[in-house]
Amino acid sequence: MIINRWVVAVASTTIFVAGFAAGTLRTERSVAFAQGKHVYELRTYTAPEGKLVELNKRFRDHTIRIFNKHGMKSVLYMTPQDAPNSENTLIYILEHPSREAAKKAWADFGADEEWKKVSAESQVNGRIVSKVESIFGDPTDYSPMK
Repeated sequence: MIINRWVVAVASTTIFVAGFAAGTLRTERSVAFAQGKHVYELRTYTAPEGKLVELNKRFRDHTIRIFNKHGMKSVLYMTPQDAPNSENTLIYILEHPSREAAKKAWADFGADEEWKKVSAESQVNGRIVSKVESIFGDPTDYSPMK
């Protein structure tokens, strides 16, 4: 009987400590997000009429690899299912360690000689992006993706 009480006491204490630690870690992670230590960037590109195929080709063949070179972590690339956006829109999400890291990565990406060449070559027959929208955000404390 004493052994059973001891097991229950140890198990209860272990569960309490584990729960407390998990709550503390969750709180620390939420604070880190709020302090800009981890951020997602949602980008939406609108292509001129008939240029979405070329834009997707540039991302598939070059852009993602160059992003990786500059520490820009790809999370998702997608095109809308419904017209008219399905005909001219690319949406993607990048993960950055911080807003400052994102700023530096974009500057380095823009200055990359390979990127400059790829960009110029992909636009020989006209621009393939007519509008870019960027939104930075932090995952909420209940987001399954953090």
